[in-house]
Amino acid sequence: MKKHSETPAQPAGGKKDADKEPVAPVAPAGSKASEEEAVSLEIETLKDQMLRLRADFDNYRRRAARDRQDQAARAAEDLLLELLPVADHFEVGLKTARELGAAPAVVEGFQMVFEQFQGVLRQAGLEPIEAEGQLFNPEIHEAVSHLPSADAPADVVIEQTRRGYLLGGKLLRAAQVVVSRGPASGDEAPPAGGPEDEAD
Repeated sequence: MKKHSETPAQPAGGKKDADKEPVAPVAPAGSKASEEEAVSLEIETLKDQMLRLRADFDNYRRRAARDRQDQAARAAEDLLLELLPVADHFEVGLKTARELGAAPAVVEGFQMVFEQFQGVLRQAGLEPIEAEGQLFNPEIHEAVSHLPSADAPADVVIEQTRRGYLLGGKLLRAAQVVVSRGPASGDEAPPAGGPEDEAD
């Protein structure tokens, strides 16, 4: 009995198919371009986020600087409001010294100190309001009284009882003033043909 040599079964297609090298899977068309687009999109997204963060930081820095300026301005305003009564008392004392006939050297010395004090206040941005002789302005004047006056027309400030101040051009404290109501009825000139004419 002849022995038949056993040979392994060949796949369909014979030896040619067996000898072929394995072929790498082919990438679908456009996959590389899609990957580049995804990377570009991610880069643009990161750029946008970076710009937003930079803008947010700039806004925060400006807001923080503004807050510091506001706090400093409020602190200066509070300090000046505490000093204003001192200036008021000094001014009243100086006026009283003049009225009571204090020694000229004393009055002059206190005047110099008062002017120096006012200079310090001006350096801090404080400006005194000159009210006497001015037309009453409710934005910077506070009327404490209305009195008749033969010398001043109506609505003119005839006396300042407490000085007002501006800080940086804005009202810090209104000036308290006495306002003229104009001549009283008895101060008015008699009309022509009055008693004096009848006497003639």
